[in-house]
Amino acid sequence: MSDQEWQAPGGGAWPPQVPPAPAAQPGYPQPGYPQPGYQQSGYSQQPGHDQQPGYPAPGAPAGWTPPPKPGLLPLRPLGFGTLLWAPFRTLRRNPAPTFGTGLLVQLATVVATAAVVVPFMFILLDRTGSAAGEDADTLFAGAVGGFLLLMLVPIAVSVVASALVQGVMVVEVATGTLGEKLGFGALWRRAARRIWPLIGWTLLLSAAVLLAVLSVVVVVVIAAMLGPVGLAVGVVFAIVAGLGLVALGAWLGVKTSLVPSIIVLEEAGIRRAVARSWRLTDGYFWRTLGVELLVAVILSTASNVVVQPISFLGGMLSVLIDPTGTGSGAVVLIVLTVVSTVLSLLIGAITLVVQSAVIAVIYLDLRMRKEGLDLELERHVELRDAGHPVGDPYLPRPVAPVPAPASPGAPYGWA
Repeated sequence: MSDQEWQAPGGGAWPPQVPPAPAAQPGYPQPGYPQPGYQQSGYSQQPGHDQQPGYPAPGAPAGWTPPPKPGLLPLRPLGFGTLLWAPFRTLRRNPAPTFGTGLLVQLATVVATAAVVVPFMFILLDRTGSAAGEDADTLFAGAVGGFLLLMLVPIAVSVVASALVQGVMVVEVATGTLGEKLGFGALWRRAARRIWPLIGWTLLLSAAVLLAVLSVVVVVVIAAMLGPVGLAVGVVFAIVAGLGLVALGAWLGVKTSLVPSIIVLEEAGIRRAVARSWRLTDGYFWRTLGVELLVAVILSTASNVVVQPISFLGGMLSVLIDPTGTGSGAVVLIVLTVVSTVLSLLIGAITLVVQSAVIAVIYLDLRMRKEGLDLELERHVELRDAGHPVGDPYLPRPVAPVPAPASPGAPYGWA
């Protein structure tokens, strides 16, 4: 028996025959290797979408599926158009508590101002009418100081009301993105939890603006006291300083614009909120400024289109009805003034609500881009809809400590 005919025990041939590998089936991707034209959905950008663009997530299903949109915003980084119109959709989606909050704030400010100014003006006119000579001048100087002190009341009301609107709109945008629709009382209760830090931040901003303006005014007054040349120098300084303050205010305003959202949603203090807002806006200054300015221009244009024709019509009707000035057109003028005031209140409420909402929308977009918040929100919505207990997805997650690298030559696992 030759070597070629030898049989192994058990009847098998020697050497054993290995069957050839099956050919790859056409049209199917091989496991573990990307194929041309084969796409996968999902993201591998961890922690944020800006860090590793273009890499599909391992194990994601084939083909592209749109991101979920359980509520106000789609759970993905937002485009410029979405950023622009989402604040207006916030007002339309839940109008009663949002518009109602803005309207109440506007009315509270107007009522507080009227309650302080109107009685004071009546008392002042009565006393200045009966005074004469030096007494009238002294009374007028005291009236100016008293008026400035009394104006602190509506300013304080405006500060508190503005802080409350910011908190309400942040809560509305955040809960609306998750598909929730809260009522008037629920929104106010959740915003009131962080009202004191919001008031502190609003007061800090107001004090900074007031200090900057007063500094310029004091320099101009001192320069004007030195003579005509000093006055000219003061005017030039005021123009240059005014432009510089506008540029500085725009830069600082954008860099710290997310502070109210961070105070409310992340329960941060003012100092940490400022630092975090500064970091989140890095690389997105011009985009954030463009969205805020464009929304402000839209609101201002709409306000002028509505209010200005009524004011112009009032003047025209007053002249046509009473061309000789006998007072017969006063009723028409009063009616149109009241209508114009009411429209101004309504538009002011809309403006306040939308401008507060746009900041919250920008905040969510930047966290989606930089921290992958959209993935966290998707997970939250899936668990919530499945009946599992969920926490607050907007609170910052603790960062796990990175273990120190092992020393060269050290045993595995020993640093």
